Amino acid sequence: MEMKILWTDEAIERLKDIFDYYSEKATVKVAQKLVNKIVDYSDILITHPEIGLVEELLKGRRNNYHYLIFKNYKIIYWRKESVIFIATVFDMRRNPKKLKKGLK
Repeated sequence: MEMKILWTDEAIERLKDIFDYYSEKATVKVAQKLVNKIVDYSDILITHPEIGLVEELLKGRRNNYHYLIFKNYKIIYWRKESVIFIATVFDMRRNPKKLKKGLK
């Protein structure tokens, strides 16, 4: 059974935030390249859905969250059957308490 990836509204909003930040601080080209690389990197989950580590900060939540690291970002996801849901993209330079507050 082939896995598929779905990005939640929260994750899409975080990608937009990343894009907006780098569009302003660098260039649109740099911003687009970074966002594309984050999305492309998550594709590894299609063939290796168990590759990510358990997100300790989100243990005990409704979903069993795992994460991948790409540069300064955690790609946080959970799996339900053959679907991987990207929950958010978290900038690891931020306070980890903000991650705990953001997801259910």
